[in-house]
Amino acid sequence: MTDGAWSATPPGLTPREVATHCPYCALQCGMTLREDDAGVTVHPRQFPTNRGGLCQKGWTAAELLDHPQRLTTPLVRDPATDTLHPASWDTALDRVVAGIRAVQDDAGRDAVAVFGGGGLTNEKAYALGKFARIGLRTRHIDYNGRFCMSSAAAAGMRAFGIDRGLPFPLADLGQADTLLLVGANPAETMPPLVRWLTEQRRNGGQLIVVDPRVTATARQADLHLQPLPGTDLAVANALLHIALTEGWVDRAYVADRTTGFDAVRRGVAAWWPARAEQLSGVPVADLEATARTLGTGGRVIILTARGAEQHAKGVDTVSAYVNLALALGLPGRAGSGYGCLTGQGNGQGGREHGQKADQLPGYRKIDDPAAREHVAGVWGVPADELPGPGVPAYQLLDSLGTPGGPRALLVFGSNPVVSAPRAARIEGRLRDLDLLVVADLLLSETAALADVVLPTAQWAEEDGTMTNLEGRVLRRRALRPPPPGVRTDLAIISDLAARLATDDTAAADAAARFPADPSTVFAELRRASAGGAADYAGISWDRIDADDGVYWPCPTEDGPDTPRLFADRFATPDGRARFHPVDHRPAAEEVCATYPLHFTTGRVLAQYQSGTQTRRVAALRRAAPEAFVELHPDLAARLGIDDGDPVRVTSRRGELCAPARLSAGIRPDTVFAPFHYAGAGRANSVTNDAVDPISGMPEFKICAVRVEKA
Repeated sequence: MTDGAWSATPPGLTPREVATHCPYCALQCGMTLREDDAGVTVHPRQFPTNRGGLCQKGWTAAELLDHPQRLTTPLVRDPATDTLHPASWDTALDRVVAGIRAVQDDAGRDAVAVFGGGGLTNEKAYALGKFARIGLRTRHIDYNGRFCMSSAAAAGMRAFGIDRGLPFPLADLGQADTLLLVGANPAETMPPLVRWLTEQRRNGGQLIVVDPRVTATARQADLHLQPLPGTDLAVANALLHIALTEGWVDRAYVADRTTGFDAVRRGVAAWWPARAEQLSGVPVADLEATARTLGTGGRVIILTARGAEQHAKGVDTVSAYVNLALALGLPGRAGSGYGCLTGQGNGQGGREHGQKADQLPGYRKIDDPAAREHVAGVWGVPADELPGPGVPAYQLLDSLGTPGGPRALLVFGSNPVVSAPRAARIEGRLRDLDLLVVADLLLSETAALADVVLPTAQWAEEDGTMTNLEGRVLRRRALRPPPPGVRTDLAIISDLAARLATDDTAAADAAARFPADPSTVFAELRRASAGGAADYAGISWDRIDADDGVYWPCPTEDGPDTPRLFADRFATPDGRARFHPVDHRPAAEEVCATYPLHFTTGRVLAQYQSGTQTRRVAALRRAAPEAFVELHPDLAARLGIDDGDPVRVTSRRGELCAPARLSAGIRPDTVFAPFHYAGAGRANSVTNDAVDPISGMPEFKICAVRVEKA
């Protein structure tokens, strides 16, 4: 074993072949890795989620394993020259520990913060949360999943009492008579999922897409609603208004399985279709057709994604679609329901085991006395020594280096210089720190600012588990050990915990408390999650191997797992789902004479997240080499812009510059840019840092801008 990353090859496979999963999105497609003298290659594998399919990102994933820009030695910043230089692990870790001690001695334990990622394995997410709370004794930990799933998670918790992206298997999508996708573009974000949409259409199903752009997914739809960004909530309320008027509400279901409907009924009475059309631009006829299809469509599934969720009212917007689903009697009904398409690879598991500011493992609340007692017992510390809740990701990042804010930050698996809203401001906050430590496999834009950079293992060099968008816990298997000089995140956490101890005995205890072996960490995670909403107690690696993954909750090893939730009751104290009355409110920033256009962001097929990995893969770089600004031809003509012209998009927070791409598939009052790129094309230089008051989700999907030829 090397730093806890390497284990025996599973039975039936050669020593140079391993069955594992793609390192990118939450679909977690099954794949086989093979290594020979020519290198590592990716091969398709039959797995329930992807049935052998892979997208271009998956096919090229192995190219990063031996990439020439890969980090294989720690880097430490020389204060005299302000440049990073190679250093030994002892030198780098000593620098980190000295910096942590100096900051905490001067300003207290909360002066050190931790920022994680939705791509970390369950084991690493668990260990990172534990390290923050009992290694560093800080309340300040959050992660980039706050920018992804947090609004849907909060809406799910308050409606159903539990947050699992899809409360049913992915295969249900292919059998739905009607499928409504709101703010989702899986044809580009997770292409193998499209086979389920194709199957659904082949079976005679209807696909309806709600999106301000004519995306690759929208082009496949039977009906495309193209609302103004930020008006999805009004559309949802209008759909429920129509369902009520036409008698499509399942009143027996509402009476037997829910509470709070009367308040929602009164609220949506004001959302007649003509009012919603005036606000959103979606024609009354399309609203009525959508409501009719949903209300009479047999097996109906409603799915939301980032387009509806990344708003300062994201929780309320998702709640509006949950209200619609509950009124139609969908959740818990075979082949029907509400779900959310999780984005990041471990976006589901990453938020269940302690990376979030307000959570402990098992999706427990950190301010719940019983939860604190249980987890503290597993960790072997008094419950009153656990810190209280921290603050959400953007608030944490925006407080860095300010009076009273954290003065040191440890970053694992994230690149906020590109991914955070109002990114130039956050970049400045990172520069203001006394100590910035980044663990990564490549020199990301965030790592380039660090005082210490720690090279980490890649997905094919460590064992662990991931939890995909269905709540299916999967096995990630190592093909080979990390290169010399590279350590796993678990090994780094273990080393830091030992070095922070006060003497040799305490160091040995700390190393034992933070093991580098992922199987040992997972065994502890199972105990820590036992009895929580996300209960992994009955999930073993052997069981995952035998069953193509195991769905949580799974309380006992010899008991069943839970592919489908809500068949008999919801995870609320009385077993009933909760309606929540919600009303449309404007975007945090509206257009004006100075900033007359709406700006929105999203993804493109060949890139992923902040692009740290995919922008370094030659085939993906050729397919999507640079940022662009998508404009409607009518808008471009008014501005004197031709296709390919360099344009400047300016908001109250900053600007981006990129070539124009003209498309009749976008609204004339809206411009779009992908968020994968750094430098002048960084979309998040422009985006709004207003946040949802419940989830902490920033308003990535709409702000006011002006556009001009650069």
